[in-house]
Amino acid sequence: MSSKISEVRAREVLDSRGNPTLEVDVELGSSALGRAAIPSGASTGIFEAVELRDGDPARYGGKGVLRAVAAVEGELRGALLGLDAEDQASLDRRLSELDGTPNKSRLGANAVLGCSIAAAKAAAVEARAPLYRWLGGEQAHMLPVPMLNVINGGAHAQNRIDLQEFMLVPAGAGSVAEALRIAAETYQALKALLHERGLSTGVGDEGGFAPDLSSSEAAIETILEAIERAGHSDQIALALDPAPSGLFSEGTYHLSGEGRELDTDAMIGLYEHLVDRFPIVLLEDGLAEDEWDGWRALTERLAERLQLVSDDIFFTNVERLQRGIDEHVANAILIKPNQIGTLTETLEAIEPARAAGYQTVISHRSGETEDTTIADLSVATGVRQIKTGAPCRGERIAKYNQLVRIEQELGELAVYPGWEPYGASRA
Repeated sequence: MSSKISEVRAREVLDSRGNPTLEVDVELGSSALGRAAIPSGASTGIFEAVELRDGDPARYGGKGVLRAVAAVEGELRGALLGLDAEDQASLDRRLSELDGTPNKSRLGANAVLGCSIAAAKAAAVEARAPLYRWLGGEQAHMLPVPMLNVINGGAHAQNRIDLQEFMLVPAGAGSVAEALRIAAETYQALKALLHERGLSTGVGDEGGFAPDLSSSEAAIETILEAIERAGHSDQIALALDPAPSGLFSEGTYHLSGEGRELDTDAMIGLYEHLVDRFPIVLLEDGLAEDEWDGWRALTERLAERLQLVSDDIFFTNVERLQRGIDEHVANAILIKPNQIGTLTETLEAIEPARAAGYQTVISHRSGETEDTTIADLSVATGVRQIKTGAPCRGERIAKYNQLVRIEQELGELAVYPGWEPYGASRA
């Protein structure tokens, strides 16, 4: 009886942007406690699972989550009491059935996911196992390569840089701990470089700098200069997340910072130009969220040269992923648990991607919390990459520090994949 759920509680807490979000506690008969705080995205897509927000302008500008708290402490609590937290699949199925919608819109993806993850954490505590081991078993030993967002543009900044994220990929390191060291040294070199040039060193939602540089190419050139200054040119490559859905309107990509408008073919040409010039190993969301024909063309032209990761066209959704596999769209998928709504569905999205030869990337959101579940999830599933922001801001660092702890705990069993996930781009 010790693993039966005996209590479920929820509360409204603050995320890293100062907005309200949901935190859920699940307690077992043994008094084992699991706690989960749910993040929220800024660049959200139309096919994501839906957060439940209050819409009351008198509280938090309408962003309050008291309705989600009520859903957890009402219907969801009633359904969970007495269930065995060790049976994650059955528990998550019950949560999804209770909501009854394809996108968790009735009870809220934040409420459903909060219960799902908190239950898993409680079960791990009851089993006296770290979460990565509870979810992944004895074979869980692969550490992910971190992808660290160090310059922001687009929706994450107020500057002239049209593309949204420019990331360091310290794949040349020999361990997670070393990867974080060389990334942090490069980040500090970049800060000094921007300061010398009289540019802003304030940071955005994910810890990246948001200097008012003249173009995306200028941002890349500045990062490469910082990498060289830090002495890590052979160990760090670059990744981009343009977040083009926010640039796309009426069949055209509007690069307002550079005063350009590009059709789909020209946008692909822009990426080809950047990949020709710079050591880019990964491109996330090269095109808008429902541009299937364009995505096929992008994949045909660039898949042999780098990872093409889809977030906005797959949305951690198995059906959309399968369509992408069938139609030869992208060669990697971004995994965000709060896009789909339960831990089981998150795991189910990884398996078909892996079977089809797609790489996987576990990802944070721009509105984060100190919850470190995604660090454990990356090791549990053996994915080879994690995206959780700059080596700055406590809610980002929490995930990286958790990976360092896990690496130390695994000892000689720990494996750092290095350049292996980026084989095509390093050939």
